[in-house]
Amino acid sequence: MRLVLLGLLSFVTVGLSAETNFFPIMAWNGAPGDPSVLKKMHDCGLTVAGFAAPRDLDAVQAAGLKAIVSDARVSDYDWANVDEAAARKRVASLVTEVGKHPAVFGYYLRDEPSASHFPGLGKVASLIHELDPGKWAYINLFPNYANAEQLGAASYTEHLDKFITTCHPTILSYDHYALMEEGGFRQAYWLNLEQMRAAAQKNKIPFWNIVLSVGCLSYREVNAADFRFQAYTTLAYGGRGISYFTYFTPVVGNFRMAPIDQFGNETATWQYLRNVNFQILQLAPTLLRLNSDDVYHFGQIPEGCHGPTEKSLIKGVGTAEFVCGDFTHEDGSRYVMIVNKDFKKSRHCGLEYRTPPKSVLMVSPYSGQLTSFEGEQAWLASGQGVLLKLEK
Repeated sequence: MRLVLLGLLSFVTVGLSAETNFFPIMAWNGAPGDPSVLKKMHDCGLTVAGFAAPRDLDAVQAAGLKAIVSDARVSDYDWANVDEAAARKRVASLVTEVGKHPAVFGYYLRDEPSASHFPGLGKVASLIHELDPGKWAYINLFPNYANAEQLGAASYTEHLDKFITTCHPTILSYDHYALMEEGGFRQAYWLNLEQMRAAAQKNKIPFWNIVLSVGCLSYREVNAADFRFQAYTTLAYGGRGISYFTYFTPVVGNFRMAPIDQFGNETATWQYLRNVNFQILQLAPTLLRLNSDDVYHFGQIPEGCHGPTEKSLIKGVGTAEFVCGDFTHEDGSRYVMIVNKDFKKSRHCGLEYRTPPKSVLMVSPYSGQLTSFEGEQAWLASGQGVLLKLEK
């Protein structure tokens, strides 16, 4: 979906104390310069405000957030005909102005480009990498349900490969909206996670998933279970960033019930979003030190996915439908994230371990501390995930 320009109205803090524990949770769309609105975004557990103008970076920083800089000097091009010499002057001008600002996480180039635009995008991205090393040249990709005309390629795999070899991204980002009205679910969601995880691992770069936070078109209004499902499945696949489309409800079409409504007021969705964001932030210091080893499914196996193997940490879960992500911590210890795939029912984790561990501890999503995993802890709400440490 394309960037929607909004007229924004004014209106318990959880965060990460150290830069090494920074986990990107972004509101996808233009960020305002209003300090009170930015503070509200921070209070919702967001860590990246979205796309901010250079003049608003001080306000973004004061609110405890980072931002992707939105400015014509990096985004306003005929991407099929980029003059590299002219682009260098424009990019250098912006980097000189804001490159040292602590709120800058990256620079917005383009959303959902065709492969025909990759060479031009690659030129500007290369200039950003050269002139402001460590900052992200933000380009967000189509989901795998885009058609060949949109992709500019014969297949999604070809589109993704062309992007990586041409634009040399430091982070992969894509959007996939799977929550349909009347309880429907787009099954290609799983394959897209598989595709992004494989590309990220092959190229040793992180990936972000942009998920739904607003009812629109034929997509449903997002409830608490939907938020948990989208967040925890992304984390189980090793995702290192989550964006929400969108935090502010656009004033067009049938957009409805984003976290902030068209009048600038909190909706029930804001509370759902804050709750899942706070959980992510408590898990983040552990998550950021894990390397993804494998992801496997129990119950129905989605297209492009697989069930447990002889190396999987979990070999059985009872009769419920779960997805599991196996991880290795930087200290060598093993972790597994288990997610209840049911949108309607709580499920019990009747886990069978490949090798029985000495003890099983869960990383509490409410404190970030290790605690016992037994009794009531082994019940997962619809869409809920749990991160377990398996001690030998």
